[in-house]
Amino acid sequence: MSTAKGVVSLLLLTLTTLFWGVPLILLTLLKVITPGRHQKQRILDGLCRVALNWIGANLWWMRRWIKPDVNISIPDSLSPHQWWLVISNHRSWTDIFILFIALHRRIPMPRFFLKHQLIWIPIVGLAFWALEFPFMRRFSREQLAKNPKLATIDRESTERVCRQARNAPIAIFNFVEGTRFTVAKREKQQSPFRHLLRPKAGGVSQVLSLLGDKLDGILDVTISYENPTPTFWGFLCGKEACITLNARQLAIPQWMNEANYHEEQQHKERFHAWINSLWQEKDALLAKQTNHD
Repeated sequence: MSTAKGVVSLLLLTLTTLFWGVPLILLTLLKVITPGRHQKQRILDGLCRVALNWIGANLWWMRRWIKPDVNISIPDSLSPHQWWLVISNHRSWTDIFILFIALHRRIPMPRFFLKHQLIWIPIVGLAFWALEFPFMRRFSREQLAKNPKLATIDRESTERVCRQARNAPIAIFNFVEGTRFTVAKREKQQSPFRHLLRPKAGGVSQVLSLLGDKLDGILDVTISYENPTPTFWGFLCGKEACITLNARQLAIPQWMNEANYHEEQQHKERFHAWINSLWQEKDALLAKQTNHD
């Protein structure tokens, strides 16, 4: 029965994507041929409305068909007319839809930091590109050692998003660990955390230095699964156990707006200390929520 439910869920997700993919493709083509940033911005606004409707349609059937068991705690001060940086741990593809359930239309249209390979997903990849999501290539240390200029590619992508984000409210989402948590990845990294991978500070620091004066705050999100090995397929099948999302609003310290992460070693060390302290608190919360000592 659960497999049949998962197949129906996958079909509903596909049909919803195809339905909203039509106006998305048409607006994307229009955006490509339209000259002038002002006109493109108006089309981008239309693309955001399409994307929000796509998200809303999926949440509608998920709540009624999958009926996920989700506990949510978020600040009362959220607004879709403000600028936000959302940082979160990452366990499963399900995280994205749990974030949507908690924050849809409570904050502006989300832009996720994404792996560059996701641009090739049919329709969805086109949506990511048209909506100007920042794509990260995640070069290895060996590749960067051979060609240090590669490091500037991700920075330039983030700079473009932040520059354009000043025109209208935005919510920039970043799974700071860079990949989904597994015990094997934690051990390979020699992560000092029990329930988390090491946080990657560069993208967050760059957003804060470029957009900090516009941001209304940081949303620090912790997602916890009762199931120790959650999967998106299990979620679609309605088999996922209780999921808890806690979000708290953090003020942005003034020093984050006044320094350059990539050029000032002292600032880099201070920022690493800040985000590692945040991750220690998150690890302790996850230990409490998953009943681990």
